[in-house]
Amino acid sequence: MTAEVVPLPRKRPTLDPMLSLTANGMNSVNAVILDRMQSEIPLIPRLAGHLISGGGKRLRPMLTLAGAELVGYQGTRHHKLAAAVEFIHTATLLHDDVVDGSELRRGKAAANIIFGNPATVLVGDFLFSRAFELMTEDGSLRVLKILSHASAVIAEGEVSQLTAQRQIETSEERYLQIIGAKTAALFAAASQISAVVAECGDEQERALEDYGRNLGVAFQLVDDAIDYDSDAAEMGKDRGDDFREGKMTLPVILAYARGSEDERRFWKDAIMGHRSSDADLEHAIELIGRHNALDDTRERARHFAQRAIDAISIFPDSKARQAMAEAAQFAVARGY
Repeated sequence: MTAEVVPLPRKRPTLDPMLSLTANGMNSVNAVILDRMQSEIPLIPRLAGHLISGGGKRLRPMLTLAGAELVGYQGTRHHKLAAAVEFIHTATLLHDDVVDGSELRRGKAAANIIFGNPATVLVGDFLFSRAFELMTEDGSLRVLKILSHASAVIAEGEVSQLTAQRQIETSEERYLQIIGAKTAALFAAASQISAVVAECGDEQERALEDYGRNLGVAFQLVDDAIDYDSDAAEMGKDRGDDFREGKMTLPVILAYARGSEDERRFWKDAIMGHRSSDADLEHAIELIGRHNALDDTRERARHFAQRAIDAISIFPDSKARQAMAEAAQFAVARGY
């Protein structure tokens, strides 16, 4: 008599451990956010609140709180700094939606659609200013340098992406440089500053920075895959936005590189904006699937997520380290 060994199903990674780890701290961070987004000009908190209360994951400020837990920091300085991180992120989203002409953000009408482009840009500027107020109140020149540099790098990344838009010959190397700047830089800074406020050594600070940077790359790779993933039910934005905007993301780069002459002609026309109908989007999705471009994009994301997990292996095992590792796994496994 023989018995067949059936492996137990692996638990799908979630953000729950990270949410539990940072819950108390996020209450303090949210209080700072609510307080500092106020203004005597009613439009400012209305517009800012439209996005800030819109159900985002708040992953970046959570990284600051989780990193502080990881290194055993007992103070409260990181609460204001985590709020500054969220303000920087929100400001960039407001500006991005104006640049891209986005109609949806987190499943509802984007701020620029409701309030107009001028107000959206100006409130983004207001939130950037609030972020820098919070940084200077902290008093650490090191923290100020890290977050201000990240803000500059994010802006450079957005400009680089703009110049790569509708450029069919964009390479995978340049694409990774773009997302390393526009997304991963803030992930890295958010993680790194927790080591700074805890007065950790260079090795620990570098490990947290590496964790955030690799997590940010993985996160963006999956975001770009989701735009072409017909099974993604809760994207919070219009499916195919990147396609219609002519963005050269990794699924397109891989499908174009692997395509036939006819397929490459289609991609050239599509990226130039000449093929942007729903039928064209479905054809693009079919080509991406034909060449395994989504699977390979997610595989690259898994590689960067593992690098993030490896980076924090220098710290003793703890709930914080486990939560941060699962957050990296979640970044790859998510469908929204």
